[in-house]
Amino acid sequence: MGDIINKEIDNGKAFDWGRTSAEYAKYRDIYPAVFYEKIAERNLCIKGQKVLDLGTGTGVIPRNMYHYGATWYGTDISANQIEQARKLSDKMNMEIHYEAVATEEVDFPDSTFDVITACQCFWYFDHEKVMPVLSRILKSDGSLLLLYMAWLPYEDEIAGASEKLVLEYNPRWTGAGETMHPIGVPDCVYEYFETAYHEEYLIHVPFTRETWHGRMKACRGVGASLSQEEIEKWECEHQALLRDIAPEEFSIKHYAAMLELKRKS
Repeated sequence: MGDIINKEIDNGKAFDWGRTSAEYAKYRDIYPAVFYEKIAERNLCIKGQKVLDLGTGTGVIPRNMYHYGATWYGTDISANQIEQARKLSDKMNMEIHYEAVATEEVDFPDSTFDVITACQCFWYFDHEKVMPVLSRILKSDGSLLLLYMAWLPYEDEIAGASEKLVLEYNPRWTGAGETMHPIGVPDCVYEYFETAYHEEYLIHVPFTRETWHGRMKACRGVGASLSQEEIEKWECEHQALLRDIAPEEFSIKHYAAMLELKRKS
């Protein structure tokens, strides 16, 4: 099991991304091209660099940035997620090194990586334990890159309605109510790193009723934490909701953010 329990997330309700790996693999590879282009424009995750992707899930970041030429390693607490990552990478003939291991247990030699990435997952870690390790395994001029993308429920009617339904089934879910803002991190991060760059920008992500339904099912508040009976009921209601309020094809307003941190000398 890859259960994660954090009192700051969903008020301590356990969640496991491995429970929704199939939907995650199918419906969460949705970052637009500009998301990856902005990373490469920072000269990160490119040819000649060795990169570690923490909380890699199904390997979305390594697979989509593979053509930039970096050597990729991906780790995740969920064996199911890593299994999906390997299948997808093998299918695309990509040589990416994956390991099912919690970030808190990651262990590489000193100064191994040019870049360490963490997309959508950094807040799940035990930062007091993790930060000195990340500082150690990064090269002296290396970068820790935090990435994030979220829908905007107050600015997008469909996203807001879907989010409201999730909260009816999972009122402890703390992933609701996003607004556009810079990525924030715990104070202990700045004991080892300092900000080099940050950016936030608006994007519209295309969906169909099916793919948006799948994306919502693969969120922490539904597929990763509800019981099977609750998921089935939620699915029926959500599909009916989308038939009422959404055309067959539409876009959802999101924002994306990046925070590049450099090791303190």
